[in-house]
Amino acid sequence: MPDKEKILIVEDEEVIMMGLRENLAVAGYEVLEATTGTEGLEKGIKQRPDLILLDLMLPGMSGYEVCRELRDKGMHMPVIMLTARQEDFDKLHGFEMGADDYVTKPFSVEELLARVHANLMRGERRKDQSENFEFGNFILDMASRLLKKKNGSKVEDITLTKTEFDLLAYFCANEGKALSRDTVMNDVWGMEYYGTQRSLDSFVAALRHKIETDSSKPKHILTVHGVGYKFAS
Repeated sequence: MPDKEKILIVEDEEVIMMGLRENLAVAGYEVLEATTGTEGLEKGIKQRPDLILLDLMLPGMSGYEVCRELRDKGMHMPVIMLTARQEDFDKLHGFEMGADDYVTKPFSVEELLARVHANLMRGERRKDQSENFEFGNFILDMASRLLKKKNGSKVEDITLTKTEFDLLAYFCANEGKALSRDTVMNDVWGMEYYGTQRSLDSFVAALRHKIETDSSKPKHILTVHGVGYKFAS
């Protein structure tokens, strides 16, 4: 019998924790729990769950801080932010910190389980991708999740956030295809419910600054007017 997928819930409201715990257990997941940001960070590092449900407002450390620390320490499991509807949640900021998805409270059990399943599937696809990509003077190393730039006999590591890496890997894997913004957002982040083109365009701009000789005249991440983007090596 295969091991159950582990989900870490980081939530300080007992009623919400109890509901999540019960529904995830019934759905067949192994559930881990933390009630503070600090505890969530420690368990995320030590237990290495397959996915984390992370409340935004937590004692000790905010969800933003926990997510950033996890990514800085090389933790690449999917993270779904849990936010109260009245909170001023900046989606772009959450994605910059490394979040994969978010759900606003109150949420339905069906929606949450669908998001969990979709993010676990995307996480598995990322694990299965082992072939490196080369374009221009760059190598995208899938195993180490590093972007390397060749400069003569030297190789320089270019720092990418988790989101930037996932987006660049997706572009590389779909080289030559004209991709709509909605398609990119759905495939990379599962943003079918709340996709904003501003978020995607901001990440593309950040990537262009790192891989293009002149970001105003890109040669790799090309804009397809009226559609979205196309990648060229």
